[in-house]
Amino acid sequence: HVQVVESGGGLVQAGGSLRLSCTVSELTFDDYSMGWFRQTPGQGREGVSCISWSGASTYAADSVKGRFTMSRDNAKNTLYLQMNSLKPEDTAMYYCAVLKWTQDYCSGSPIDFNYWGQGTQVTVSS
Repeated sequence: HVQVVESGGGLVQAGGSLRLSCTVSELTFDDYSMGWFRQTPGQGREGVSCISWSGASTYAADSVKGRFTMSRDNAKNTLYLQMNSLKPEDTAMYYCAVLKWTQDYCSGSPIDFNYWGQGTQVTVSS
């Protein structure tokens, strides 16, 4: 069955950087667009960033534009999220997920994704 595993979270001071990784197995990774989402307790899951399987289509939430960069290495079945200039409001559990369809487009809506990982916690101290 498909496995999605996130890593790279941690505790960082405001203004610092983290790089999240997400590996996917038992799936033809380069057929699928991938997304990063985040969630805080009591809140819904928020779309952070998305990259299509070709890389031609991308999405980034306004709150992270200019600070977060998403990339993928199809040869390694791995997705990355480089997070710079982190703010306390970026504190959340971060998840990656696979778009439901093999179409070369992006979405910021969680309902368009399945095969979620267990998440990796990012905490930004002020």
